[in-house]
Amino acid sequence: MSPTNNAGTAEQTIDTLTSLMERLRGLLEQEATLVRAGRLRDAAALGATKATLAGELAAGGERVKAIAKSVLQSVPERCAVLKSTQEELRAVLQRNMIVLATAHAVSEGIVRRLSGDLAKKASPQVYGASGRPVAPNPKYGRPLAVSRTL
Repeated sequence: MSPTNNAGTAEQTIDTLTSLMERLRGLLEQEATLVRAGRLRDAAALGATKATLAGELAAGGERVKAIAKSVLQSVPERCAVLKSTQEELRAVLQRNMIVLATAHAVSEGIVRRLSGDLAKKASPQVYGASGRPVAPNPKYGRPLAVSRTL
């Protein structure tokens, strides 16, 4: 392989990888915005595209690993751009994970509170020997069905 062809392949591989990272970063930012706005259905619809981009990014990363030495030698300036794009993606991914974890915790709290309220209504309201209300007995609780589809 000639040095020119090697440099061209390296540039093309890095450009493809950089483009994938930028597209994934934009998609993650869009997902986080939708989740913050409470538009979970719209955010969930991005899942397939996000998975496809992540798969392509992983495959591209493997291609870069395979030719890493020649890439570093032939296009070091492009490697610097790739590294900064990767750092930007990492920061957006971290923020996205925080948003998703927060949404998960909030929804779990809502379901737990709803379940507790249903259990209180289903169990008899009695007072214990101390004169205080007794906590609901779990055997009187009703099952709570939740649809996992948005």
